[in-house]
Amino acid sequence: MRKIYKVAQREFNETVRTRTFLLGLLLIPVFIVGAMVLSSRFAPRPDAPRPPVRVRVTCPAAPLSEKIEDVFAEHNRSHASAWIAFEVQAVGDAAVQEQGKQDLRQGRLDAYVVLDGDLEGGKGAVQLFTYKPKPSQVDAIWAVERLLREAVINRRYEARGLDRKMLQEISNVPVRWAELGEGQGQERTQGRGQRMARMMVPFVFMYLIFLGIVGMGQHMISSIIEEKNSRIIEVLLSAVSPFELMAGKIAGLAAVGLTVMALWGVAAYGTARWQGMSIEMGSGLLVHGLIYYVLGFVLFSALLAGVGSICNTIKETQSLMMPIMLVFVIPLLAWPRLAQEPNGELARVLSYVPPATPMVMVLRLSSGTEIWMGEVVLTILVLIAGVLATMWAAAKVFRTGILMYGKRPGAREILRWLREK
Repeated sequence: MRKIYKVAQREFNETVRTRTFLLGLLLIPVFIVGAMVLSSRFAPRPDAPRPPVRVRVTCPAAPLSEKIEDVFAEHNRSHASAWIAFEVQAVGDAAVQEQGKQDLRQGRLDAYVVLDGDLEGGKGAVQLFTYKPKPSQVDAIWAVERLLREAVINRRYEARGLDRKMLQEISNVPVRWAELGEGQGQERTQGRGQRMARMMVPFVFMYLIFLGIVGMGQHMISSIIEEKNSRIIEVLLSAVSPFELMAGKIAGLAAVGLTVMALWGVAAYGTARWQGMSIEMGSGLLVHGLIYYVLGFVLFSALLAGVGSICNTIKETQSLMMPIMLVFVIPLLAWPRLAQEPNGELARVLSYVPPATPMVMVLRLSSGTEIWMGEVVLTILVLIAGVLATMWAAAKVFRTGILMYGKRPGAREILRWLREK
């Protein structure tokens, strides 16, 4: 154990003293704080200035044409910097439509619209044509679509003798979200942004686990490749056994990962509280998160130690890393479904797949839904069994592969190493 501790101490010190590590450690919290503070500034502006968008509308129905002119004129009065230059044609035969499409192709129009059928009666359709639209005009085209839909709805209300403003007043029910504090009279209004941030809490917890496991695991494989190519590994193996070296590296980098996760988590939590967001983190969640992180990191690092020991360059490891990374990425891709149904079939199945277990269980526990404690214990036991099996296999491969140079061993040779006592 003393030798494992010495190797872990050396790995920890060698990692945290590098300039790139310190720079990344400081930049990530700065990025988290900056992203939360400046998120409103990064959002698109509804009043952003842009060149006028040229639109031609072919509408044979005179009453509907009047509504179209009204809604476009109202839009231009309230959006002086986002002007829509429109014209409405009362004739809509085939020749007129073909001319409109030709003008669109030649750049004289940005959008051409044809209203077909009895839209007032609930039939027909609005055909909106574009030709190689510019990315900066996509919002404007959406605005044209919205205005046309509004004009048709206004005409339908009018044709049926209904007052749209009155109906909107009847159907308008303001809802204000408020969160109670610990004491009486302590209430805080919740905006849409704060509610969305609360929905993202499970993903943030899961992503921290992912960064801690995968990010620090990359240090493991680069450290092994570097020491192997520089022949430092031979000096180290003269003082410790291959298993002690591998275990020490895993322990040292696990400590680095815990340090990084703690700093990033404190930065994210502090910024959220500064922005008025209430995030509850019970001691049970922190304890379970620590258990799942350590076990997940040991499993992933053992896999990487085995991969790194049979390769001579980082490039060689990429093909072997792909299937491993795919398993770890699955929870990130499925997180909306997992957060929505933390006790669903998909969440429970992935909870018993050791590489995905840490991230899935942390997401489920942070979702606010009650998780059966027996399931938590079972997933930890499954993860421990996966760690032991992976450590056993990785130690077999590491023992022989770490001193091999030149051609990478094949699958048959690796299987023979695993069968050796």
